[in-house]
Amino acid sequence: MIESPITDKILSHLKSQEYRPRPDRKLARELDLHDDQTYPAFRDALRELMHAGRVVMGAGGVIMLPTERAASNEITGVYRQNRRGFGFVCPTDPSSHEDLYIPQGENFNALTGDIVKARITNQHQRDGKVMYHGRITSILQRTQKRFVGSIQKRGNQWFVLPDGNTLIEPILVPDAATRQIPPSAKVVVELTSYGDGVKPPQGVITEVLGQAGEKDVDLRSVIVQFDLPREFSRESLDEARAAVDRFGAHKGGWPDRLELDSRTICTIDPDDSRDFDDAISLRRLDNGLWELGVHIADVSYFVPPDSALDEESKKRGNSVYFPGYVIPMLPEVLSNGVCSLQENVPRLCKSAFVTFDEHGQAVGSSFANTLIRSAARLRYREAQALIDGQAMIPHPAGARPISQYNPAVVELLHQMNTLARAIQKRRLAAGQIVLNLPEVDLVLDENGKVVGTKAEDQSFTHTLIEMFMVEANEAVARLLDSIGVPFLRRIHPEPELANAERLRQFAQVSGHKVPKLMDRKSLQALLASVVGKPEAFAINLAVLKSLTRAEYAPKVVGHYALASEHYCHFTSPIRRYADLTIHRLLDAYFQAGGGLRPGRAAHGAASHSGGRQRNKIPIEAVVPTDALTELGRHLSFTERRGDDAERELRKIKLLELLSDRVGDDFQAVVTGITQFGIFVQIQEYLIDGVIRFEDLMDDWWQIDEKSGLVRGQRTGRTIRIGDLCVARVVRVDVPRRDLGLSITEHLGRPGKAATALPALSPGIGQQGLHPRGKKSAAQHEAKSGRGKKSPKQKDLPRGGGPGRGKSKRHTGRRRGR
Repeated sequence: MIESPITDKILSHLKSQEYRPRPDRKLARELDLHDDQTYPAFRDALRELMHAGRVVMGAGGVIMLPTERAASNEITGVYRQNRRGFGFVCPTDPSSHEDLYIPQGENFNALTGDIVKARITNQHQRDGKVMYHGRITSILQRTQKRFVGSIQKRGNQWFVLPDGNTLIEPILVPDAATRQIPPSAKVVVELTSYGDGVKPPQGVITEVLGQAGEKDVDLRSVIVQFDLPREFSRESLDEARAAVDRFGAHKGGWPDRLELDSRTICTIDPDDSRDFDDAISLRRLDNGLWELGVHIADVSYFVPPDSALDEESKKRGNSVYFPGYVIPMLPEVLSNGVCSLQENVPRLCKSAFVTFDEHGQAVGSSFANTLIRSAARLRYREAQALIDGQAMIPHPAGARPISQYNPAVVELLHQMNTLARAIQKRRLAAGQIVLNLPEVDLVLDENGKVVGTKAEDQSFTHTLIEMFMVEANEAVARLLDSIGVPFLRRIHPEPELANAERLRQFAQVSGHKVPKLMDRKSLQALLASVVGKPEAFAINLAVLKSLTRAEYAPKVVGHYALASEHYCHFTSPIRRYADLTIHRLLDAYFQAGGGLRPGRAAHGAASHSGGRQRNKIPIEAVVPTDALTELGRHLSFTERRGDDAERELRKIKLLELLSDRVGDDFQAVVTGITQFGIFVQIQEYLIDGVIRFEDLMDDWWQIDEKSGLVRGQRTGRTIRIGDLCVARVVRVDVPRRDLGLSITEHLGRPGKAATALPALSPGIGQQGLHPRGKKSAAQHEAKSGRGKKSPKQKDLPRGGGPGRGKSKRHTGRRRGR
């Protein structure tokens, strides 16, 4: 490589005793090479140093010298196993290594999730980058002892075949011989021995769930598999009922709260929602500004700190939403009762009043404890129809004429639409990333079985609500930052250098030119260039994978996808504990004299415009940064666990649906080319499958990953990313989560002649659902969990806006507000 002043500067800094490993962006700031003029040269120099092996990237994307890696050949981390036998150790020390590759047979019998110690055994270069291989030398902590599977009998031995791919060996269950359990029943088994590679694992049956296919058996299986909470403790239920009784017994007014009876306020949620934790008001002020009111259920009034109810909620971390079922964070007497902002009943709220100019720019904010009464409970399609001025409005009870709606509510919706579009335009100009990853909603019968799917609702009202939730979250974060107290932020770091480079290469092989510096603007341009094209899903998914996952932490990092400097979660305290911690800080702020009081206008003297605030909060209300860091780790874990559980159950239900459609053909699109096969997505169900090259029986295939294509040596046939095809279901294995596919017809790009591929039909590939539930920045960050009893990583918004609107293009079943 060619030496340059920048490479010398980087190496000198990394060799200094003061340097601590940190991501590339922070390294650039330390070297004063972070502006638009110097940062591209810095990234080029860093890339050259990495390709030469002179610097390496550790876990979390930190940059370090390779000598630091060599100083310790042993690392400790979490093991993740691939179904093909190999795996990776993800280090717990962020300054250690990138994930360490563990070849098949070198995992010391570890299971996914185990805490292990591993040793580096060799290294090699691939694509100019140093790669490390290793083996696991000891298991420090087993993290999973309970498994769900089907009981079987061979000869005189009973065993359980575990579901999924965490443990693929049969588990001996000697106690089954004395129990009346029918073969093939789904059971829960707790391991007493993990086996040693020679002797199989052994366990005891602790619960019989029922036969596969029976109502709720798959749901209960996933709950056990992910160790999700079930029943609330008696103490927490008693406290919840007592809180409801206190609220019901309250007589007279609420002198310490702003009563907003004169405001027109409404809620907009999915059809099947039962808990409504946000409501909206909007009005024009005399000075021409907009005053947006975002009114959030005041859960902190009902859940005292350090109570049994608080501890139970903290342990759960968040509600978990499944198709047709929810595991709530709060008992339903609260979440679906007094905390839910139901129509025409008084409800306690914490309200954020944010003022905007005509361009959708926030120019001030104020906050208060309030009492509201929602004038209307609207659904997304219903609200959109009212905005569009349709004569008949869709409603679950039957279409209604627009004349039956309160004119003040209809006018409110039109005003909301105007402001939301201005905010959306402003946020997009600021660089907010919007992904288009559409989802389908599952249609369940009365037994919980999937009988079909339907396209998710694409109404702009999803984005409208997401815009308002994101703005309220930002306003509260700005306030707390101005006070100078630590709080649990929602952070989303910039993409790591290696991930950004992989995305750039993938975009190029898909036929799209992108600059070396992949900033927000270039990401927006890339996403815009594929709208409506077959490769759109593949590109959007690649962008999603290039981004780090949002998490909870007190660190001042900002939110990359939302282009936000300060961000927190405030708008969903019914289903997210992180939001409850923010509400309690607001209570302390109000107690210290901050916020609005009865008799003061919401846009009056207490308005906050971003300067340092005089109102401090009591020291006893401040949670130490270390405690917040630990709480953030816990809540980030429960969020990931819930998302993973939801995806797992959706996967099971879709596979059960497809098990009745073996032999059927579906329209599909090629979404990836790898060294082992072709990824295709069945568009009707949005399932990705992989067809391995050894199963494409009619040709020898030359693989060109750089160009994103494979070419048949005999026929000259070429298959590229973005090509359309017809895929046939040839096998479904629900317990193993496998889907066997073949390609029967290669359609190529739109407008080109189709090519029948009869010889491809024997091909069987393994199924792999793409990571659904990953929302667009605004989507996930604005309204996570709106599906309530509904049958929604990176946090990103929906198409067309920062909405989490799944494609929204990700929708707002659970808006990540």
